[in-house]
Amino acid sequence: MTAFTAEIIGTAMLILLGNGVVANVVLNKTKGNGGGWIVITTAWALAVYIGVVISGPISGAHLNPAVTLGLAYAGKFSWHLVPQYMLAQILGAMLGAFFVWLFYKDHYKETPDAGAKQATFCTAPAIRNNVSNLISEIIGTFVLVFTIFYFTDPSFGGKDATPVTTIGMGSIGALPVAFLVWVIGLSLGGTTGYAINPVRDLGPRIMHAILPIPGKGSSGWSYAWIPVIGPFVGALAAAGLYIILK
Repeated sequence: MTAFTAEIIGTAMLILLGNGVVANVVLNKTKGNGGGWIVITTAWALAVYIGVVISGPISGAHLNPAVTLGLAYAGKFSWHLVPQYMLAQILGAMLGAFFVWLFYKDHYKETPDAGAKQATFCTAPAIRNNVSNLISEIIGTFVLVFTIFYFTDPSFGGKDATPVTTIGMGSIGALPVAFLVWVIGLSLGGTTGYAINPVRDLGPRIMHAILPIPGKGSSGWSYAWIPVIGPFVGALAAAGLYIILK
């Protein structure tokens, strides 16, 4: 397995299990319907754990373009690998969203609420305020990326990174990152649904737009730039502070 395929598979598993728990909680006639925020945030944390376990030894398990950008900006990851990592991540996110739809296909038919259907693919704010929503995504991603810098081992590298430059979430073992994502969700997720990852939102949003989901309504493209731009800004801010402090 190459770093490219590892990022595809790891991100696909992340989205399958992360968006899968949302579908289980919000779609009608599922066994987990009404499970609530604790169930969602816990499963998202464990979804990160699974993605990191699979891809960590090969790619460093970035699974997130904001992480990739932040590490590259801080000089901890090769810039020439950034495009292929980001491409793999968006493809993996779309693949994972496709399998969520396939898995819960019957339950989409039983759910009249278009907003609930959209929630199984992408994020939406609890209160729409572009400035506040953008700040939420910036701060959430800042916490994610800044903490990752202090988790990582600078000697870690994936097979395709020569000389060894990859510093990713897999370098520290999966559990600390799972706890990090869990606390971000519990503490900072209530405003926007804590995308904190551009492809986690954009890839599934694209699939929501193209898949034949009955009564799905709008894909929310007027909001879609916030969970993309916010995480990138937060990652760069985290990398900048790390450079100043190190």
